[in-house]
Amino acid sequence: MKKLGFLKSLVLALALSAGFTSCIEAYEEPEVDRFAVLTTYLSQNNLDLNNMSTDWVIDAAGLNTAGVSNFYIIDLRSAADFATGHIQGAVNSTLQNVITAAAGANGKQIVLACYTGQNAAVGLVALRLSGYRTCKILKWGMSGWNTKFDSWTANISDRALQSPNWSATNTIAQPVNFAYPKLAATENTAEAILQERVAYMLSKGLQGVNAADVLAAPATFFINNYWTEADVNQYGHIKGAYRLNETLTIANEGLKKLDPQATVVVYCWTGQTSALVSSYLNVLGYNAKSIKFGANAMLNSQLLKNKWTASGNFPYVTN
Repeated sequence: MKKLGFLKSLVLALALSAGFTSCIEAYEEPEVDRFAVLTTYLSQNNLDLNNMSTDWVIDAAGLNTAGVSNFYIIDLRSAADFATGHIQGAVNSTLQNVITAAAGANGKQIVLACYTGQNAAVGLVALRLSGYRTCKILKWGMSGWNTKFDSWTANISDRALQSPNWSATNTIAQPVNFAYPKLAATENTAEAILQERVAYMLSKGLQGVNAADVLAAPATFFINNYWTEADVNQYGHIKGAYRLNETLTIANEGLKKLDPQATVVVYCWTGQTSALVSSYLNVLGYNAKSIKFGANAMLNSQLLKNKWTASGNFPYVTN
C-alpha cells in the first residue's frame, strides 16, 4: 500500500510539473507598441512635427547680414562640389554623417546648406530630433547664395497648368481616420527607438518624387497638400489631394488622417517644407515622399510668394 501511495504521489507530481511547464511555455511577452512609445515621447518632449518647422529657415541675405562666422555651417553637397566653392568657414559632410558633423558646432547655431534646401531639410529633422533644436537650413540651398551654384532655375515649371489632374478650384478631399503604422524597430525604449529610426531615415536620404509623375497618376498616391486653405482656394491643388497641415501633429492626433498602407506624397511651395514633413513621417514609420521643388515645379509663374526667381551674389571660397 505504501508503495502504491508513493507511485500515485509521483504520478500526480509529474502531472502538475508538466502542467506548470506548459503554462510557462505558453506565456509570451506582450509586443511593444513602438509607435505609441515613440510618439508619446516626442509629444511630451516638444519634438512634435510643428516643433521641427519653428524658426527653421534663414535666407542667403539674412545669413550674410548676420555674419557667416557666427554660425556653424554644414554643407551637405558632394566633396567635389564643395571644393568648387562654398561659404567661408563651412564644413563638408554627407547627409548620413550630419549628426556626427554637428558635434563640432561648439555652441554655435547650426545652418545646413545643400544644393536646393531640400536635403538640408532632411538633415534638420535628424538634428532637431537628436538634440540640436535651434538648427536652421539655408533657404534655396547654395542656389540662393550665388549664381555659380544655381540648381533651381532648371527645375521650375508650369506643368500643372496644362495637366488635367490639376484642379483650379478647391475640391480638396475630406480626410478619414486610419490605423497608425506598425513601427519597424528593434529597440524598446523611446530614446533608443528614436535614435534607430533617425538613423534609418538618414540612410534613405531625401525621398523625393517628380511633380510630373504625381500629376500623371495622382490616384497612385495619398497626396497631402501642405498649404493653408486660403492658398488652396487661390491656386487649386492636385486632384484627389487632401489638405492636412495645421492639425498634422501627434498632439492633435492628426496622423490618424494618413494612410499607413499608401505612399504618402507631400507637397508645399518649394519642396523644402515637404522634405521636412515627409522625413519626419518616415521616422514614424510611414512611407512618405516629397514632391521635389514643390509648387515651383508645377505653377511657378503663378506664384505670388515662395517663388524661385534668382540667385544671390554673395561671396564664396574654394579653400
